Amino acid sequence: MNALHNALQLWLRSLTHEKQASPNTVEAYGRDVRQVLAYFGEEVTQPSDLLSLKPADLRLFLGERRAAGIGNRSIMRQLAGLRAFARHLEREGHGHASAFKAVKGPRVKKGLPRPLQPGDARATALTSIRAGEDRERWIIARDAAVFSLLYGAGLRISEALSLRRKDAPREGSTLLITGKGGKQRQVPVLPQIARAVDDYLAQCPWRIDPDGPLFVGAKGGPLSPRIIQLAMEGMRGALGLPESATPHALRHSFATHLLARGGDLRTIQELLGHASLSTTQVYTEVDTARLMAAYRSAHPRA
Repeated sequence: MNALHNALQLWLRSLTHEKQASPNTVEAYGRDVRQVLAYFGEEVTQPSDLLSLKPADLRLFLGERRAAGIGNRSIMRQLAGLRAFARHLEREGHGHASAFKAVKGPRVKKGLPRPLQPGDARATALTSIRAGEDRERWIIARDAAVFSLLYGAGLRISEALSLRRKDAPREGSTLLITGKGGKQRQVPVLPQIARAVDDYLAQCPWRIDPDGPLFVGAKGGPLSPRIIQLAMEGMRGALGLPESATPHALRHSFATHLLARGGDLRTIQELLGHASLSTTQVYTEVDTARLMAAYRSAHPRA
C-alpha cells in the first residue's frame, strides 16, 4: 500500500473517531476517493502527487464519469469527498488544494421529497398485505415492524437497524436515537409501533442477545438495509405504489403528514434529528406543492 492510501486510511479513521461521521458517509468517501486514485494510477502515489493535479486533470476525470452515465448528484458527492480529503492533506503540510477548490461540480437540481399518500404509508406496515407471499410469517412481521419505525417514528433505515434488542420500543416510552454526526434525539413510541415490534419478537425463531441487533436476517445475523429495500420493492408491486416508494420515502411521509396535520416545524426538526431548521423547511414546500396540485385539479377556475 502506497503512502497516499495510508494517508487515506488515517483520514477515514479521523472522520469516524474525531468528526463522528456516519459509517455510510465514511464508506462513501472512501469508495469515491479510491476510485479517483485508481483512475490516476501510478501518476498519483504520494499525497503531494494528488495535490499537484491540475484542474484540467480533475475535469477530465469528472467528464469521463458523466460519460459513463453517472448522475450529477453522485458526481457532486464524489467531488465533495475528494475536496475534503485534499483539504486534510493540505492541513498535514503536503501542498495546496487550490486545484480542488477551482473545479466546479455539475449543477444538481434540488428535488423535493416524494412522500407516500397516508393510506399507502400505513399499508406498508400491515402484515396481511403480503400474507400470500412465499415468505416466512416472522420475516413478514419483521419487515412490518421496520416499516412501522420508519413511518411512525421518522427513523432512517440505519437508525432502525442499529437498535439493540434491549432497546425494543415499548408503548408509552421513548427511543433514544443516535443519528448523523452522533446527534441524539428522543422519539416517542406509538402503540402501533410497539405492537408491530412485539409481534415480530413473538414470532422470531432466533434467540436474540440483549446487546444484539433487534432486527435479524433469515439466518439470525444482523439485518442488511438492502433486505428492507428489496422488501419495499415487493411492497410496491403488492400495493401498486410508484417507483418513488422507498424505505426513506416513509421518513419523508412521516414529516410531510405531520406538517399537514398541523405539526410545527421546530418539533418536526427535533423528531427527524435535523441539525438545521433549513433542512426541515423543505417539507413546507412539499405541503405547498400538494395544496397547489389539489387546487389546480379541483378548482373551477384553476
